[in-house]
Amino acid sequence: MATETSAPPLVRAGGLSAGADRRISRHRLRERLGTQAFLIPITVVLALFFLVPLAESVYWSFTDYSGFSQSSHLVGLRNYREIFTDSEVLTGLGFTLLYAVATTVIVTVIAIPLATVLNRRFPGRNAVRAAFFFPAVPSMALLGLVWTFVLSPLSSGVINSVLGDVFGVGPVPWLSDNTLAKVSVVTVGVWAQAGWHAVLYLAYLQSVPRDYYEAATIDGATPRQQFFRITLPLLAPAMTVSQFLLLINGLRVYDLPFTLTKGGPGYATTTFTQVLIQRGVSGGDYGLGAALGVVFLVAVAIVLFLQLSVTRRLERRFR
Repeated sequence: MATETSAPPLVRAGGLSAGADRRISRHRLRERLGTQAFLIPITVVLALFFLVPLAESVYWSFTDYSGFSQSSHLVGLRNYREIFTDSEVLTGLGFTLLYAVATTVIVTVIAIPLATVLNRRFPGRNAVRAAFFFPAVPSMALLGLVWTFVLSPLSSGVINSVLGDVFGVGPVPWLSDNTLAKVSVVTVGVWAQAGWHAVLYLAYLQSVPRDYYEAATIDGATPRQQFFRITLPLLAPAMTVSQFLLLINGLRVYDLPFTLTKGGPGYATTTFTQVLIQRGVSGGDYGLGAALGVVFLVAVAIVLFLQLSVTRRLERRFR
């Protein structure tokens, strides 16, 4: 009602006077300030729970702060030099990147075809969907404890028992060999996440009009051609979301490798977050822990920037 009583007379006058122009400017300024006021709560939350802790972490990373005393001394880049010369830290960073990239690629390769199968009509389809989704319900720590028994390197382990009884094969060191332990951790991670991401792709598939496939069938396109020419391009936005979540979960993984192998054998399956907790928090070296956190933040930012750049480019190519 206020707009109807103020704006129309100004238009009918054939032009805006200086007073009317000032009133319009003040009105637009009030609208802009009112809109930006909604950003204040999220800005306060971001500052309190991200920017302030980040600034403090950067400061403590240049000190020898132990957490047990208020006194600390500036040590320059000593903590960062220790990070890039410590074999445990470098091994943890390497396995974390390996786990994140491997689970992202393998889960994507498995989840998309699985989603196309689950999108078809067949008896018991809902039960099959629920079965594939179920591994995403328990926590990773619980799954790790269960798979510790399944992959036990002893002859009493579930898989070793089957191999021994059926094929007469001796115990396989699934969790006590460096390479097999890495493969086991990645395999369990893929098994736990593939169903959830297949359901994510399934949700996108159900929004694809059936007309596309009917027209392609009339034109003589094979199921393989329909998958690569219709299904895959239309799933590009879902791939961006899925791979972003997989990379985030992979880079911050801690519970699954810790409960499955305790980071062993040696440091073979130690993750970066495990090193941060053990060396920075449990070891009472908060200065080193803060430096680890800063390095981890930079590594995560670089990996996610590259992932988003590649997937956005693929999305534009498929359009």
